[in-house]
Amino acid sequence: MKKILVTGGLGFIGSHTVVELQNSGFKVIIIDDLSNSKIEVLDNITEITGVKPEFYKLDLKIKSNVLDFFKNKKIDGVIHFAAFKAVGESVQNPLDYYENNIGSLVYLLQGMRDNNIDNLIFSSSCTVYGQSDELPITENAPIKTAESPYGNTKQIGEEIIKESCKAYAMNAIALRYFNPIGAHPSIKIGELPLGIPQNLIPYITQTAAGIRKELSIFGNDYETPDGTAIRDYIHVVDLAKAHIAALNRLLEKKNTKSFNFFNIGTGIGTSVLEIIKTFEKCTGVNLNYKFVAKREGDVTSAFASTKNANEQLDWKAEKSLEEALLSAWKWQQKSNNV
Repeated sequence: MKKILVTGGLGFIGSHTVVELQNSGFKVIIIDDLSNSKIEVLDNITEITGVKPEFYKLDLKIKSNVLDFFKNKKIDGVIHFAAFKAVGESVQNPLDYYENNIGSLVYLLQGMRDNNIDNLIFSSSCTVYGQSDELPITENAPIKTAESPYGNTKQIGEEIIKESCKAYAMNAIALRYFNPIGAHPSIKIGELPLGIPQNLIPYITQTAAGIRKELSIFGNDYETPDGTAIRDYIHVVDLAKAHIAALNRLLEKKNTKSFNFFNIGTGIGTSVLEIIKTFEKCTGVNLNYKFVAKREGDVTSAFASTKNANEQLDWKAEKSLEEALLSAWKWQQKSNNV
């Protein structure tokens, strides 16, 4: 049985990926510092899969802890999620983002190098493209100047991994996510932001639940049909399954280069207002919302070309936007006893 290390494995995307890994027959080790997750997620993963993952509470920003962790462990591959991930927050606290997202990646790679672990899946982002002139965005789109420190950490992270693959005979795949949303169909795990949500969907569900007075929409004068920003929203379970496909590609030594990257999305662009209207239609809940100034770091429009992922990873997003939004609402209801 192949043993896979998942950093940030109790977070939103990490926990769903751990479930898919265990359901696919992998043995999972989780590292998480619980800075943006809860230990209860470990029990919920166990309930869904019937298997309790091995867990270590560990801060990847502490080099000695990371290097000590890897000693005498047989690990076949690493999926690296652990990172700060909010665009707006990164503009306000750039140094925190560089310390956490870059420092921890370097220490992780050093631990892998020193222990001959050569398979890595990196949690990247469509923010690496900056404000792309190309829609849908293909993997050949130019990497422009990042619009936020968060996006810059993903650009730098990919460069560090690319150079490490050259120098140390590692193999890696960066998955450039678009916008993951939704919750597991069991409604046992989902997106659980601590404090004020930085992402649209949990802010919508918290507003619908009465936790937030109203939803702020950042900008209504973008050059889009309804003036609001357009994104590619993918169900988190579909996204988790993309990691299994990428991991199998590495383990079966099918990577065409030591470092490859793929867009992971649906290929469909949806505006913020369209998301709100779809949520209201599929849940029957009306939302209070207002328009506020644009948020620094946000691009106008971003949605994926998924051709490469579909053909080379043999993966495709299957779940609908309505299914994703309804699962997110059910998760919110369960979380807050609405």
